[in-house]
Amino acid sequence: MDAPALMKKLGFGEYEARAYIALLQHGPGSGYSIARAAGIPRANVYGVLDKLVQRAAAQRYRSKRGMHYSPTPPDTLLDGIDEQHRAVMETAGQALRNLSAARQKTPAFSLDDHDELMARAKSDIAGAEKHLLIAAQPAEATTLADDLERARRRGVHITTLCMQACPQQCGGCQGNVYRLDINNTENERWLMVVADQSSALIAQLSAGSAHGLASAQPLLVELVGAWIRQSLALALIGGDLADRFNGLLSEKSRQILADLHPDENFLARIQALGKTVTMS
Repeated sequence: MDAPALMKKLGFGEYEARAYIALLQHGPGSGYSIARAAGIPRANVYGVLDKLVQRAAAQRYRSKRGMHYSPTPPDTLLDGIDEQHRAVMETAGQALRNLSAARQKTPAFSLDDHDELMARAKSDIAGAEKHLLIAAQPAEATTLADDLERARRRGVHITTLCMQACPQQCGGCQGNVYRLDINNTENERWLMVVADQSSALIAQLSAGSAHGLASAQPLLVELVGAWIRQSLALALIGGDLADRFNGLLSEKSRQILADLHPDENFLARIQALGKTVTMS
């Protein structure tokens, strides 16, 4: 093995490597003896030895015959280099991760192909480990049925909102299924998938077109998940409390709800939803 070349790979200069090897081979010595043994010009040797001392590769001591130098044992030297490299690697890694996190933007993908949309939905379902929130209509529920069944079998908790309020189960929906008449748009279907509250897919589909958005952007994921949960919550509240709203809500609360939804009677809407919700 070429020891000087290997030491250079560890960050030592040519003269530093030669001086250290001379110390190992010939033992402690003066600057003059080390320069002669290592083939280093005498004018350079003391600067080289100073660098070895700074790097803990050599120790300087004074004897009766002047300043002498002794080598650090190889194992001690290499252990020190290893520790320094580990510290540098850890610090550099954290600094680079911080830079990446500061600049990284979570992308949102626009999907305008039906097959591509369904492939993304299947991928999100396959990657789910704990929870799935699904809002779908029969066509998409049927397409995703096998994928959802596999997720259910591996222990994923599934909450499904059937937005067409099918009178009977179509066989596509899985998990805790809530049927709610919420999408009244003719000839247009909706699909939403939230996996582990970490990724979301939303889509509008019809016979001739498909448009969707997929992202792991936290705000988008939160909004889609909240829409599914709150739609169910409002329908259940409307179903249980519809006949008692007048006595339960203050005039101030009723006014705020009216202001939030000026184009419709919001309480009447909740009451209507409550009449459609069924659970299985």
